[in-house]
Amino acid sequence: MPLDKPYLDIPGTTIFDAEQSRKGYWLNQFCMSLMKSVNRERFKSDERAYLDEWPMNEEQKLAVLARDLNRCMAAGGNIYFLAKIGATDGLSFQQMAGSMTGMTEDEYRDMMVGGGRSIEGNRHIGEDGSAQANRQPQGRAGSL
Repeated sequence: MPLDKPYLDIPGTTIFDAEQSRKGYWLNQFCMSLMKSVNRERFKSDERAYLDEWPMNEEQKLAVLARDLNRCMAAGGNIYFLAKIGATDGLSFQQMAGSMTGMTEDEYRDMMVGGGRSIEGNRHIGEDGSAQANRQPQGRAGSL
């Protein structure tokens, strides 16, 4: 019997629940492997070969190769594990988060310092708010 998941109606949000955890198990294990310098070096020297050592599906591997963190999350990745990929690439968490919103790092920082997105119109899919799918991506990052 499937669980009721009322949180699926939150725009722009992927909730890491038990289902996502199962789906992304090997993706997240790969990410954790990057905590060791020898694995980071192996990954950076031949990313595809290193990914092929992990029993991830092709979509997960392609999402990693594209550094598409939203796609990684949809494929079961947990942002705290995915941060290891960004760290391997020399990116800050702020830079990674900005890339996920379509904003530049400065735009993302300014939004967060200003209190983040307004909750108004962002509680449920279909409301008129900045987190709605029809308003993504935002910022200048996607147009550069």
